[in-house]
Amino acid sequence: MADLPRPASPGSGLPGSGDLAEVAARLGDELRRAGLPVGPGRCERFARAVTLARPGTLRALYLCAQATLVSSQAHVATLERVFAEIFGGLAAPGPAGELPPEVPLPGPADRTPEDLLASAAAAAREHAATRPAPDGQQTATEGDGDRPDTDAETENRFLGSTAERLAGQDFAELTPGELAQLAGLMRTLTLATPRRRSRRRRRHPGGRHLNVRATLSQARRTGGDPVRLIGQDPAWRPRRLVVLCDISGSMEPYARAMIQLLYCAAGGARAEVFTFATRLTRLTGALAHSTPAAALALAGQAAPDWLGGTKIGESLREFNRTYGRRGMARGAVVIIISDGWDTGDPSVLAVEMASLSMIAYKIIWVNPRTKTAGYQPLAGGMAAAWPHCDLVLSGHTLDALGELAGALADPVRRRVLPAPRRLAAPAT
Repeated sequence: MADLPRPASPGSGLPGSGDLAEVAARLGDELRRAGLPVGPGRCERFARAVTLARPGTLRALYLCAQATLVSSQAHVATLERVFAEIFGGLAAPGPAGELPPEVPLPGPADRTPEDLLASAAAAAREHAATRPAPDGQQTATEGDGDRPDTDAETENRFLGSTAERLAGQDFAELTPGELAQLAGLMRTLTLATPRRRSRRRRRHPGGRHLNVRATLSQARRTGGDPVRLIGQDPAWRPRRLVVLCDISGSMEPYARAMIQLLYCAAGGARAEVFTFATRLTRLTGALAHSTPAAALALAGQAAPDWLGGTKIGESLREFNRTYGRRGMARGAVVIIISDGWDTGDPSVLAVEMASLSMIAYKIIWVNPRTKTAGYQPLAGGMAAAWPHCDLVLSGHTLDALGELAGALADPVRRRVLPAPRRLAAPAT
């Protein structure tokens, strides 16, 4: 491990920065060998703590190490054992979290912090020289600090929880068990849609419009005289969220992840969920069950074409005729989750997307294939739907779903609506 430079702290610096760097480097290296996640960052914090605290005893030096080099109660016993092996003078390791007794430094009682660091550095060098080297490895020396990839050797379990590591992996690479572990992180996402102005009005002090009924009802208490006028303003409600999810064979892992996301995060958005492959199936009722696993199981039972072919255009036509034009998609935010592979006629999809775009407030297409650089909508279905979408996102990982949540909450419409046709002026 490379020797750490002594932290700059005007007015509180310790002379002998080489000793401080050596103590931090040796102690950090031994703790990593013992299995603790101690990297250069924690060693630097330890050096800064020593610079500020100026410890004069081994116990004070140990307290600096305990405050900066460990992050869990389970690591305290290991730190105490390694510290005692390197510097000596401490009692045998006790219960986790129990501080070692105060042990004076050998030699004169009036030792300065600089003398402590020099003694600690000498003890660290002696410990490194007497430590047996593992088979095929060299004993840790000053040259070990030249390895640039020391942190890369730290085990992954110290870099974050399992769910946090899985958040960056493609949904297609996750097992059903790993996908279930992401349910907790999915609940932290909020799928909120923009608000719309409702036709209903609500009472509001100082409202621009007079609430006649409330004003006359209040006037009964004053003999029929409207002493106080009660105002009202238009109410605002979140726009409806409508999701159409492709459950064909090529979209199966992403469909499961999206259905779980809608169960965990879309409760406040009043989401209407449909699946399609060769036919359209409404799953809003199935997603009302208690657990994501149960919702996924019921989704598979309710959709007989799970893992079947894909007819996006015909499924979208069924939605428009049965639900969309009757008010479900009017002014709503529509999410279509599909890779764009359509076994039907792409012209049907183009017509239905144009019809949906005239009544929906916003259309967001989630296509996991767009994660690759240089993606182009060459598939017939994707090419037909692309001009009618406000935004096309990948949504292939949990981290990428954050972009989807932001796009849902964005009140700006990015789709360019067709200009109304103008009649040509008559020829004179």
